[in-house]
Amino acid sequence: MKPALNQLLAFLMAACLPLLALLAPPAALALMDPPAEQFLCEGETLVAALHNGAVDAPGIPNSEAGTVPGAFLVVEWRGMSLQLPRTNNAGAPSYTDGRWWWQAQDPDHPEFAQRTGWRGDIERYQCQAQR
Repeated sequence: MKPALNQLLAFLMAACLPLLALLAPPAALALMDPPAEQFLCEGETLVAALHNGAVDAPGIPNSEAGTVPGAFLVVEWRGMSLQLPRTNNAGAPSYTDGRWWWQAQDPDHPEFAQRTGWRGDIERYQCQAQR
């Protein structure tokens, strides 16, 4: 194809992509990530954004709260940005990278903690939802 035709086709495809979102079936909309939530943790704003990731097997066991193994949580707090993978622990979804841990069994007061020191001490942070 000629370069001008390639550019025209690329432009048309890019222009049509937003329209495809309007045609998406309701089931596909359910898989979209919920909006980020804000919390006050130890007096400072924390933003938590859940992402279901690229997992395409909704039949995986322990998909409580609409998440599946492969989902992850991005936490922004105190100038840090943490990407915490979802654990496969039973019960409410929890997320950890081995050092940081998050679980929102009570959505208004999620559990947020980190492992500190060489002995594995746990420091817990008090968090409250900002709605």
